Amino acid sequence: MGKFDEIEAAPRRVMTLFILVDTSGSMEGDRIGQVNASMLEVIPYIDDISKSNADAQVKVAVMEFSSGCEWQYPQPMDAGQYQWRDLEAGGLTQMGEAFTELNDKLSTSHGFMNQASGSFAPAIILLSDGEPTDDYKRGLSKLKENGWYKAGIKVAIAIGDDANKDVLAEFTGNKEAVLTVHNKEQLKKIIHFVSVTASQVASSHSSVGSEAADSKQEEFVDTLKDAQDTTDTFEGVDVSADDSSNAGTDDWGQF
Repeated sequence: MGKFDEIEAAPRRVMTLFILVDTSGSMEGDRIGQVNASMLEVIPYIDDISKSNADAQVKVAVMEFSSGCEWQYPQPMDAGQYQWRDLEAGGLTQMGEAFTELNDKLSTSHGFMNQASGSFAPAIILLSDGEPTDDYKRGLSKLKENGWYKAGIKVAIAIGDDANKDVLAEFTGNKEAVLTVHNKEQLKKIIHFVSVTASQVASSHSSVGSEAADSKQEEFVDTLKDAQDTTDTFEGVDVSADDSSNAGTDDWGQF
């Protein structure tokens, strides 16, 4: 064996896909049921992205929030090992507490970003169907000062017309990254598209010469715009937080 045969491949940096799910009482029924079913289907696709990426290992971290917030697991897990635990709905919508907790975990010193091999900026997906019931601005203002949050991809899925899309746009930083779904089939398609696309973009290297903090967000939004013209994924889905443009009518069945 030659001396160069003993050289090991450099460890891959980690890209964490954060998924924040509103599990308040209004999510009961088809809404939370479709979130559970969709995540079971999409995690294997995230695993495929991770396995095929020579530079990045994709890990998953899921938080549910209602009257408080809780992570499914105490640390982000490799997508190939992630076992989805069905979420149940009930309680209030303490989004501010969720933002505060996310800010705490977006830390290299004591949070989820302390990977020995280093980390790519994360992708963060927020799903909600209602209004915050706490002081969300306080939590969001702290989160917006976080460097990992600034550099990461932020996208929100508004589940139904009752979701406060203005708040979700505050979270993402632009209206184009807020997608409103009106039924469970749309929810399934958008969860899949957003999870896979955000993971792909976030785990890739930035374009040459593009080191701005929002470059990944811009790249993701551009991908969204392109997909609207080339796929039927967005049929009936409202793109942007503009309430004057409503592409569909809510139809969630019985709760």
